[in-house]
Amino acid sequence: MAKAYLVGSGIAALAAATFLIRDGGFDGADIHLFEEQRNIGGSGDTGGTAATGHPLLGGRMFESGFRCAHDLLSGIPTLHDPSVSVIQDILSGDEDSGRGGIARLVDGEGKIADTRSTGFSERDRLELIRCLATPEGHLDGKRITDCFGGHFFTTNFWFLWCTTFAFQPWHSAIEFRRCLRRFLPLLPEFAAMSGIHRARCNQYDSIVRPLAAWLREKGVTVRTGAHVTDLGFAPGRRSTRVERIHLSHSGRDERIEVAPEDLVLVTNGAIDDAVSLGSHHCAPPPHAHRSDAWLLWHRLSRGREDFGDPAAFDKHVKESRCESFTVTTRDSAFLDALEKFSGGETGRGGPMTLTGSNWLLTIAAPRRPVHRGQPEGVRVWWGYALHPGRAGNHTPKPMTMCSGREILDEVLHHLPFDETVADRIRTASTVVPCLMPYVTSQFLARRRDDRPEVVPEGSVNLAFIGPFADVPDDVAGTVEHSVRTAWTAVARLLDLGEPPPAVLAGRHHPRVLAAAWETVHRR
Repeated sequence: MAKAYLVGSGIAALAAATFLIRDGGFDGADIHLFEEQRNIGGSGDTGGTAATGHPLLGGRMFESGFRCAHDLLSGIPTLHDPSVSVIQDILSGDEDSGRGGIARLVDGEGKIADTRSTGFSERDRLELIRCLATPEGHLDGKRITDCFGGHFFTTNFWFLWCTTFAFQPWHSAIEFRRCLRRFLPLLPEFAAMSGIHRARCNQYDSIVRPLAAWLREKGVTVRTGAHVTDLGFAPGRRSTRVERIHLSHSGRDERIEVAPEDLVLVTNGAIDDAVSLGSHHCAPPPHAHRSDAWLLWHRLSRGREDFGDPAAFDKHVKESRCESFTVTTRDSAFLDALEKFSGGETGRGGPMTLTGSNWLLTIAAPRRPVHRGQPEGVRVWWGYALHPGRAGNHTPKPMTMCSGREILDEVLHHLPFDETVADRIRTASTVVPCLMPYVTSQFLARRRDDRPEVVPEGSVNLAFIGPFADVPDDVAGTVEHSVRTAWTAVARLLDLGEPPPAVLAGRHHPRVLAAAWETVHRR
């Protein structure tokens, strides 16, 4: 029987292993995942305790157009109820959370912005339409700032868009255009996050754990602490048939011979690489250990234009880093004060962005548990900053140099809470900061061939999966994109004849276009 070797264990790799079993007829025992880290799950990993605080890298959204993710997760049972699929659990949890209520944008004076208006000038509208209409090939290597004037980046629309998807003005115009076209149907209700689904708790517990459990039950082998250092190809200058896998495990070098019928699927690059955690009293270490994910891609792409250019994504850390923080508390003071300020029930609607913050802080405060098994009375809320390298408004140093306590002080500085309430929040909270150097690296300015195709031309047993494998029209960095790369890789390498469903093209529907046109003209 053919074997499959998967490098990495993020959503893309877990999805690929599932498709190999479900659609490719593989026996689970013939599928092997190699993960360098101690835990599987990639950027979905989490941990911590109620006493020490829960680190949380961030959140992932779902929407009805995520056809590949819905298809995958509809066949995976939840851990708490085998009769309920993961996607059913996500949708039912979404119904529980409701919609609307919390203020989405708060300005520098602590006032809630009216997000019914995009804030566009006529020039902004024309530039947006021009960006949508420009062929992708004409945006090669361009940044978003090459397509828009300075006023665009002060509008309500930009604040909503950039803090939902983590775009920066210097990011790729290609990726921004793809995102606009992909999510145009959501534009009319974007501020209220209508149409966006949330997992019942964090992504790791809601998606990674059920997938991993299903794969273990099928006999799939997962080797953690296994560093894949290189691949050996069959003779030929541009051969794409893998014959050997070189890896290091427990300090010993190993070589795996790959038969002609075997498959090798590589997650090239890693948005969760070199993540470092601080504490309530200490800032995250500035230089965390890098994994072999980028190094492997560099080795594979040497002299191979069809394998992409990893240097476009891993050499610009100041342009790809963000920082998140997670607050764990046994006091409802923050959620109560936030609810009073916003005028709606906390946890309903989207996150709150503090547009006057030098760090461009965004906070998300769900009422329900964030972690499976979260103790009664323990509450967890979190936030992130798109500009952590800047000095704070209240704290005169970059967020990257701040402890959890100092980050909490900065958040409270921007909210009009009574000082007695603020002191109560400080006393009851444990804050864990998380510095993520590569978390938006998939959005960095690039040329069209900087990311390899999922299955390079001429490949017979090698595919690339994850956020740095290119899928035309889809948006990198989403769960849907990762699952789509996995499905595409399995379908093409095994010649199944049934490709994944096409990327939802709602932007072509007259009603979608009319609603979007009306939205961008709101004043």
